[in-house]
Amino acid sequence: QVQLVESGGGLVQSGGSLRLSCAASGHIFSIGSMGWYRPAPGKQRELVATITSGGSTNYADAVKGRFTISRDNAKNTVYLQMNSLKPEDTAVYYCNANVRAGWSTHSETYWGQGTQVTVSS
Repeated sequence: QVQLVESGGGLVQSGGSLRLSCAASGHIFSIGSMGWYRPAPGKQRELVATITSGGSTNYADAVKGRFTISRDNAKNTVYLQMNSLKPEDTAVYYCNANVRAGWSTHSETYWGQGTQVTVSS
């Protein structure tokens, strides 16, 4: 079984910073893209940022210049450094990873349980 476990959420004042982490564990053969998502009006979840196994990144316009996604492939971990936080960034942040498990011939998408980020004004 593959699990994604997030950490690093919390309460911060507007303009502050937080760093989220998401570690994948289990019988993992390889991990492709990893990313962070959050709920949005009219959508189940919206993309915040993604990173490929090679390090190419993609960001939502709302977070460009403020958030930075990175990963440590040796640790099967993805990070989200969030700076200049705004109250509208308040949400549960979910980690996502495209994982090929050791017993499988194809990749599947896995989700973490979510971590709450609250930004006070």
